[in-house]
Amino acid sequence: MCRKLEKQKKNKSHFPFRLNILFFSVFFLFSVLILRLGFVQIVYGENFKRDLARKEDITISSPVPRGRILDRDYRIIVDNVPKSAISYTNEGFSQGVMLETAEKLAKLISKKTNKVTDRDKRDFWIMTNPERADAKISKKEMELFYANKLTDNDIYKLKLERITTGELKELTNEKLEVLALYKEFNNGYKFTTQIIKNENVTAKELAVVSENLQSLPGVDTTTDWERSYAFNQTLKSVLGKVTKSDEGLPAEQLEYFLARDYSRNDRVGKSQLEWQYENVLHGYKSKIKNVTDKTGNVIENHPISNGKKGKDLVLSIDMDLQRKIDRIIEEELWAAKRYPGTYLTDRAYVVLMNPKTGEVLAMSGKKIVRNNQTGRVEMEDDALGTFTTTYNVGSTVKGATILTGYKTGAIAPGTVFDDTGLKIKATPLKKSYAYLGRLSEINALKLSSNVYMFHTAIRIGKGHYEYDQPLNISSKAFETIRNSFASFGLGTRTGIDLPNEQSGFKGQSHLPGYLLDLVIGQYDTYSTMQLVQYVSTIANGGYRMQPHVVKQMLEPKEGTSELGHVVKEISPTVLNTIDMKSDWLYRVKLGFRKVMQERGGTAYKYFGNAPYSPAGKTGTAEAFYDGPERYRFGKEPPPVMNLSLVSYAPSSNPEVAMAVIVPWAYQGKKDNRANLKIGRRVLDTYFQMKKR
Repeated sequence: MCRKLEKQKKNKSHFPFRLNILFFSVFFLFSVLILRLGFVQIVYGENFKRDLARKEDITISSPVPRGRILDRDYRIIVDNVPKSAISYTNEGFSQGVMLETAEKLAKLISKKTNKVTDRDKRDFWIMTNPERADAKISKKEMELFYANKLTDNDIYKLKLERITTGELKELTNEKLEVLALYKEFNNGYKFTTQIIKNENVTAKELAVVSENLQSLPGVDTTTDWERSYAFNQTLKSVLGKVTKSDEGLPAEQLEYFLARDYSRNDRVGKSQLEWQYENVLHGYKSKIKNVTDKTGNVIENHPISNGKKGKDLVLSIDMDLQRKIDRIIEEELWAAKRYPGTYLTDRAYVVLMNPKTGEVLAMSGKKIVRNNQTGRVEMEDDALGTFTTTYNVGSTVKGATILTGYKTGAIAPGTVFDDTGLKIKATPLKKSYAYLGRLSEINALKLSSNVYMFHTAIRIGKGHYEYDQPLNISSKAFETIRNSFASFGLGTRTGIDLPNEQSGFKGQSHLPGYLLDLVIGQYDTYSTMQLVQYVSTIANGGYRMQPHVVKQMLEPKEGTSELGHVVKEISPTVLNTIDMKSDWLYRVKLGFRKVMQERGGTAYKYFGNAPYSPAGKTGTAEAFYDGPERYRFGKEPPPVMNLSLVSYAPSSNPEVAMAVIVPWAYQGKKDNRANLKIGRRVLDTYFQMKKR
């Protein structure tokens, strides 16, 4: 009994002791926890409060429609057609979330996979088969990795290389669509909206995606815009192009556009008018400010601006006139091809301009090409060639030669030269197309005497001609003549409001014979736009006007297709005035009028009965072929004849100036007169349309 009681006492005495230890341990732990919490709150409390309160403002910009392009009568040339589209905005989603979204979206829409590369497939296979990919690395290679003898990149490269063709074939068409979408998601920048699909989005696709937006984070349905052309291919080369949604900003101009608040996937003008006036046509994007917490989650958003579509451009070009001139060139080119010696004839150019304002009324170019797909020969728009290609133009420049002779004192009004050909030692006879007798400068223009221009050039170069003797001319004469020609617009950029204008080729040799070629338009090369600026300068009394194709800029009217008010009017710009006496200009203009209106003039047969009193100058240049078939002829290109024409009308008070160039018009002696046929029909059309 005593032993039993004693045992019970021992058991009781151990229980309180253990309980005390337990209570003490709990008390101690709570004390440590409280001390730690106090320490954190006192020492780091403010930092944690700032972290919790930290927000980040990120602005999302959405594109707006580009401005329209209209002709001078406010008819739409280039417009925007709305297209249903599906977009994606990466709001900081993880790789797993983006992949899951791509898998869901692939079941709802079709997606082209033509841009998926072999490398894309290998990366995707590794991402979706991580264990099998890891198994491709040997134990020894992993040991080298842990020993820092192989890098992460080395290991990944080994995995990529060891994926077999059979394993890549595991990527079915359905998986490739997922990959194509996932690739698009990753190509975008955080909080930047990009178009995932805007081609052939069906009503069903749009509806089903809209219904499932809650389970497709970052995906949205929207409206995209595509350029449409009311006049099809007319003037298309000059209007230019816009980058596609999957192109974004051109790589060579990336920094330029980024500095101007563009996003990398914005579509921009990439050539000609669309590029030149990008800052006008692009408009102002709508902007929404997203506020995110420190984890990147969007907690609120605020609209900043609704955006504003780009301004409309009104061109100086009359599209009805443009189309009629296009048709004239096409018909006359095909007609010329029926003449002998026209195998190389494949193009022609015309520019009409208001000589007093510089407004380009029409700029037409047509080129015969072979369609690579059909193999058929067809006509292609090449209006761009009116200022980006240059040619030897022949006698059309003789007006500038006479005026340069006046200015330098080489000749005076009424100076007469005999048209007998010049024989320079060791050089073939240089002459006119026929012996034209003794001529003043006025009749030299009317009959297109080469010899008169040769004598003028010799005097400009302070040379002295004797039959079959060497001709010594100051090399400075080349600079004198070229500078004078440039004051009219020849051999220099005209300043047209389009990119990539060419100034032309200048011969490098200063041999005396080439100076004689220079003054008859058979040495340096000129564009059709330069010719029309040159003849306009003579027509308007000596003012070199800057040609321009944009006439006005209009503020768009939101929510309507109506025209807005004019925000900018393009005023006429005088680039320079030529230092010529009015009497000199009168005599050259008289010569130009005789060319077309007096019997014996080189264009009288085609323009003598024109009711609008034209004046102008014809041109035929001996040149060498330098076109698309050049590769067929080895080192020596075949000789060809270029045809040109400059004109203005009416001669007493010019309202329109014209230039025509038909490069490589024929070979041999059979002149098809394509320049004169085109020129007469073009001016007839202009004045007929004016009456209506």
